[in-house]
Amino acid sequence: MEFSSVLVGTYLAVLLVLAFYGCHRSVLVYLYYRHRDKKPVPAGTFADLPAVTVQLPLFNEMYVVERLLDAVALIRYPRDRFQIQVLDDSTDETREICRRKIADLAVRYPDLDVEYVHRIDRSGFKAGALENGLKTAKGEFVLIFDADFLPLADVLERTIHHFVDPKVAVVQCRWDHVNRNFSALTEVQALMLDGHFIMEHAGRNRSGRFFNFNGTAGIWRRAAIADAGGWQHDTLTEDMDLSYRAQIRGWRFVYLPEVAAPAELPVEMSAFKAQQFRWAKGSIQVSRKLLARILRSNATFAQKSEAFFHLTNNLSYPLLVVLSLLLLPNLAFRTQHGIREVLTIDLPLFFGTTLSIASFYLASEREIERINNPTGRRRIQWSVWKRLPLVMSLGIGLCINQTRAVMEALLGRETEFVRTPKHGIRGRLGSWNGKKYRAAKSLTPIFELAMAGYFVVAVAFAVRNGHYVSLPFLMLFLCGFGYVGWASLWQGALGTALRAVLRGGGRRGRATVQVVPPPSFPTLALLSDIANAQLGETRSMATAVSRPDA
Repeated sequence: MEFSSVLVGTYLAVLLVLAFYGCHRSVLVYLYYRHRDKKPVPAGTFADLPAVTVQLPLFNEMYVVERLLDAVALIRYPRDRFQIQVLDDSTDETREICRRKIADLAVRYPDLDVEYVHRIDRSGFKAGALENGLKTAKGEFVLIFDADFLPLADVLERTIHHFVDPKVAVVQCRWDHVNRNFSALTEVQALMLDGHFIMEHAGRNRSGRFFNFNGTAGIWRRAAIADAGGWQHDTLTEDMDLSYRAQIRGWRFVYLPEVAAPAELPVEMSAFKAQQFRWAKGSIQVSRKLLARILRSNATFAQKSEAFFHLTNNLSYPLLVVLSLLLLPNLAFRTQHGIREVLTIDLPLFFGTTLSIASFYLASEREIERINNPTGRRRIQWSVWKRLPLVMSLGIGLCINQTRAVMEALLGRETEFVRTPKHGIRGRLGSWNGKKYRAAKSLTPIFELAMAGYFVVAVAFAVRNGHYVSLPFLMLFLCGFGYVGWASLWQGALGTALRAVLRGGGRRGRATVQVVPPPSFPTLALLSDIANAQLGETRSMATAVSRPDA
């Protein structure tokens, strides 16, 4: 009996901490709506436009570098005050592709200043490349774009005048998504990033709290970079690190959600997980490095408290793993599961964890609609509602991957900066350039599928013992672990074998896919939706691979 009390108490304590972090999203929604109309306005306009350098850090980006350079060359700005730096650390064909493209641009735009910088030593990774580029940069301001972005021609016209205020260090643009509709995975990623760039960024910035430059689609005042200590590479998120160092020193940041910067989302689960791993590990590294300094600084209590939530948020992932393992024993020991337990425990915690997150993403999508269509009727599309369960399940399914990232950061384990593979995909059936760049293999999917099996047992136990109120919660875990684990394997070794078969079929002029129906668990509509989504994603890839131009 004593053991069961400890177990249930631990379960509730973990769930309360997770609900605490989950409810913080509701605070961000409140901050956003309270300060929504406080749009940043430039203090004036430059009489003479300052010099700007566009830095393009690259590492093995053969599929996207040409479209990036084409887009950057079209940015409208006086050519005598506009420089492009191609900071190429590549070790493959990207180097030759860059040189050819730069030669082509020199013919098409004779007045365009393009500098090609290639490093043999990749020390410092992206941060090292950016710091090295500053040695020869001509601009007073530095506009940064990663390789998967497609900057719009008016990006400087809409941002540069905010720097009339000498205390402004950064102007950050909102990320948009060129391949949002490619698959269920990209749709879910788009929802997650929209929440970050609308509710989090705008809520923090317009309420006077600290927020971070996102590493791309933003402009830095060069003097602010130097004043904050320059680019440093002792964390995997050099952008977050520099952002907090600059804001501690009193520099102001400006966020413009109305200025969109289109980019490509990862289309493989393994690539998405590698990206999330890097962000999670980097944020904890920055927390270890700077949180104490932030709390001792002259920042306001609101800025310090928000910085705490922002930098420690990924600590919730190890707690989520613990919660996952405790759910089944908790069901076994809670022999009475009546209306009292539902009203006092299950319902409040369900609201604090699940519904607060759902409302967060719904509110962000509504605001995206308002930004894109300020005078028309605004309503949330059915596709958003349909993907919400998958958004929450995906967050749960990532917890093993993210826990490994958090533990490596807490233990001080150093790893290299792992780039996110880009394939040059736009739309639903973009050209699938998967032959060259693939994310690294990992044993994590095995553990994720093992956890999915664990929750099959938990669901069966709940049904057998009448714990029907717990089923929605259990289903989120089952679907999350199952989707993340299966997608990782399907797009890895299994996917490679399938694409080899499809290429053979393509030579005969036809590709076929064996359709396996989803498993039929009781009341498992969400699993069916995920299975159909994954099947649609596989068909998208298969169609693109079997085309002659893929």
